[in-house]
Amino acid sequence: MSEGSKLAIGLHNYMSEKNDIFDFQMPDIPEPIQDATQEFKDKDNVGFKFGFIGAGQGGGKLAEAFSQIGYSRVGVINTADQDLETVNVPKKFKFGKQQGAGKDRSVAKSAFADHKEDVVDFIKQSVGTDIDRIFVTVGAGGGTGAGVCSELIKTVREYQQTIKATSPYVGVVLALPKLSEGKKVSLNAYETLKEVCQLVEDKIVSPLIILDNEKINTLYPKLPVSKFWQVANSNISALFHLFNNIVTKSSQHSTFDSNDLRTVLDSGIMVFGMTNVPNLSSEADISKAVRENLKRNVLCGDLDLSSGKIAATVAIADEKTLDSIPQEYLDNAFNQLNRTLQSGSTVHQGVYKGNKEGLSIFTAIAGIATPQEKLDALLKSSQ
Repeated sequence: MSEGSKLAIGLHNYMSEKNDIFDFQMPDIPEPIQDATQEFKDKDNVGFKFGFIGAGQGGGKLAEAFSQIGYSRVGVINTADQDLETVNVPKKFKFGKQQGAGKDRSVAKSAFADHKEDVVDFIKQSVGTDIDRIFVTVGAGGGTGAGVCSELIKTVREYQQTIKATSPYVGVVLALPKLSEGKKVSLNAYETLKEVCQLVEDKIVSPLIILDNEKINTLYPKLPVSKFWQVANSNISALFHLFNNIVTKSSQHSTFDSNDLRTVLDSGIMVFGMTNVPNLSSEADISKAVRENLKRNVLCGDLDLSSGKIAATVAIADEKTLDSIPQEYLDNAFNQLNRTLQSGSTVHQGVYKGNKEGLSIFTAIAGIATPQEKLDALLKSSQ
C-alpha cells in the first residue's frame, strides 16, 4: 500500500471517529445593527399623513413653512450649501459637486441624475414609510428647483409605489415668480409649469397647488421685502393645513370629512382662497363675500375657475354668529359657488364653530383646466 493510500485511510478513520467534533476557529462576526424605526408625529391631528420634499431655495422655504406649522415629515434638497443653511428644517441634503445651478435648469437636472439613489435614501430618512402622500415643493423660477422638479416627482412616485403609500398621486406645490424677476426666471417658470401640468394630465401629479407670487404681490402690495416670501408661503401652508385638520373635527351643523378632502386632492390643479365676511345683515352680504373670495382672494391669477370640477368650502364662525345666520343664507352662498364651476360639479361643504368672532369662509377648488393664460404670460415675459 502506498504512503498516500495509508494517509487517506488514516484521515478517513480519524474523521469517522471524530465525526461529532468540528474544530475550526471562526472569528466573531458582529450581528448587523437594526436601524431604529423613526417615528414621525405631526403637531396637530390631521386627516392624512403628508410628507414634503422641497427642492431649491424657493421650494426649501415652502417646505419650511409646512414644517413650522407642525408637519414632521419634511426634507429639503439643494445644489448650494449656502441656500440650505437658510432653511430651518431637520433634514437637508446637498447634491452635486457645484454650488448652485445659476438659474440653469440643465445643471441641476444633470446633478440629480448622478445622485438619484442618494436622493431616494434621503426621502426615506425625511418622510419614512408610514405616509399617505408626498408633496414636492418647488420655486419654478430658479435653477435647482425648476431643474429637478419633473425628475424628483417621478422619483417620489416610485418611492411611494415601493412603500405602498395610500395615494397613487404625488402632490406638488409650485410657486410662480413675479414677472418682474427677469426673462430667465420667467422662462424657467414657463417650462416647469408646462411640464408639471403634463404630469397632471398623465395622472402622476395631484393636486398641483399653484402659488402665484404675482397675485400675492397684488393682494399685499405694501409688504416689505423681508416679509413677502414668509407671508406668501405661510398663506398656502395655513390654508392647506386648515382643510387637513378640520376633517378630524366634529360639527353639529355640516361636516367636511376625509373622504371629501381626498376627492378634492385627487382632482388635479387646485387653488385656495379665503375671505372674512364683515357684514352679516343679509343673504346678499354672504353671497357677495363668496364671489369676492373667488374673484380676488384666490392665491393664483389667470386661472379659469369656471373649469373647476370639484370644490370644498368651509364656513367657520363663533357661536353667536352661527345662532344669528339663517341656514338658507349659507346654502345659497354655497350654491352660488356650485354655479360658478362647470356643469355637474360637486361642492363639499362644512360648517364649524370657532373662537374667532364673525364668519370666515375658506375655499378649495380643484379639477381646474391647464392655466394657459398664465403660461402665455410667463412666455411673453421671458421674451
